[in-house]
Amino acid sequence: MQRSFLSGLFLILLLNLLVKPFFILGIDAEVQNRVGEAVYGNYFSLLNFSLLLNILLDLGITNYNTRNIAQHPHLISKNFSKILWLRFSLFILYAVFTLVSGIFVGYSGDEVYLLSILMINQFLIAIIQFCRSNFGGLHLFRSDAVVSVMDRLLLIVFCAVMLWTNLLGSEFNIAWFVYAQTLAYLLTALFALIMLRKEAGAIKLNFKRNFSVVLLKNSFPYALLIFLMMLYNRLDSVMLERLLPDGDVQAGIYAQGFRYLDAVNMFALLFAGMLLPVFARQLKINGDVMLYVNLAVRLLLGMSIVAGMTAFFFQKELLELRYPEVSDVSARSFGYLILSFIPVSMTYIYGTLLTASGKLKQLNAMAFNGLILNVLLNLLLIPAYKAEGAAMATLITQGVTAVIQVVLAYRLVNIRFNVRLFAGLFLLGVILTASFYFTQVQKIDSMKALLLVFMAGLAAAFMLRLLRFSDLKEMLRQK
Repeated sequence: MQRSFLSGLFLILLLNLLVKPFFILGIDAEVQNRVGEAVYGNYFSLLNFSLLLNILLDLGITNYNTRNIAQHPHLISKNFSKILWLRFSLFILYAVFTLVSGIFVGYSGDEVYLLSILMINQFLIAIIQFCRSNFGGLHLFRSDAVVSVMDRLLLIVFCAVMLWTNLLGSEFNIAWFVYAQTLAYLLTALFALIMLRKEAGAIKLNFKRNFSVVLLKNSFPYALLIFLMMLYNRLDSVMLERLLPDGDVQAGIYAQGFRYLDAVNMFALLFAGMLLPVFARQLKINGDVMLYVNLAVRLLLGMSIVAGMTAFFFQKELLELRYPEVSDVSARSFGYLILSFIPVSMTYIYGTLLTASGKLKQLNAMAFNGLILNVLLNLLLIPAYKAEGAAMATLITQGVTAVIQVVLAYRLVNIRFNVRLFAGLFLLGVILTASFYFTQVQKIDSMKALLLVFMAGLAAAFMLRLLRFSDLKEMLRQK
């Protein structure tokens, strides 16, 4: 299973490395440059608002299904059509609540129209995620890898035509970007459904009330957890846009740094998506779950420390690679956001382990407290520091909730604390910091210094055996 996990991880990371960073930093950033910070900031706020009640589309079904299929693979043919058609009912619930909430907070006219299209996009994404939960549960990691990049690959093609050709005959606007997303998600969802026909059988109109009630009851703890975590992960930009007179502009500034965080965060999210079925299967068969915990900590947390700290040290230089104008506020906001990648990676490991082991009550209590903390911090920091304050709130919230999840994992799941491993991670951070100050003392050119610090971090990770050549060889051999 470890070989299957490593080979699947290699493929999914490779494909996403080739596609998604280009979309985020090439296409998405170019869209912001074309339409301006205020217009993009308004879109960014609407996008995050469409995500706030996204849980009504899912109600925890995806994570519950991943765990359930990983432990009982034969259930896919029995349950797939029933769950799929339940999702159409959930979309109606989601659409009504989101539109009413949007009107209540003050959205109107074009904003409501754009929000409506974004809601359709969220529904299509939910279908894709449900299909991917079945691929993951069945350990079909290669199929999952292909589907994970298809929507972004299509979107790159569509947006490239709109941005860099004159085929449409008029100036690019934000609505085109949203329409392109709809088409890309629709095609990907259809492709994923076709790929699953062999395992799931023919899709039938098969809505079963009793089955739906039992499923929603079982998945509710997952739904609550996802909802609470979604709120404290996505509330920042909405509060920025609503609380400040220049909220659109501040949300646009925040989006500049958040885009980089999103680019690195997607790899951690993909890693977690693969860890959940593996953890669930190991716990089911009383396997060596500690093997995969240590593997995830070494690979994911080790790389997040290297990437997060390097980006923090060179925050303005990295932003200037993509944006023509970068203010000190943008740079500091990005610095706080990118540092939060480290505790987010911890959450993806230990939160996923707790989810796989069914410790939802404790996770929900943690997430609720995290939400309260995040809202209070935003109310305190946004009026005083604007976009920078929202980024501070994110870093503090992610740090506190990550530590709580680590403590819970070692208390509630039968795993041992690896002192040597965490000492190596701490030493890695010290080496990165020392490398940065060395480049400053020697007055090395900023981009050369960035490369030097990053390479020093990678070398240290190998020397400390956080990254191992044996793992890389196994990935390449099994690819």
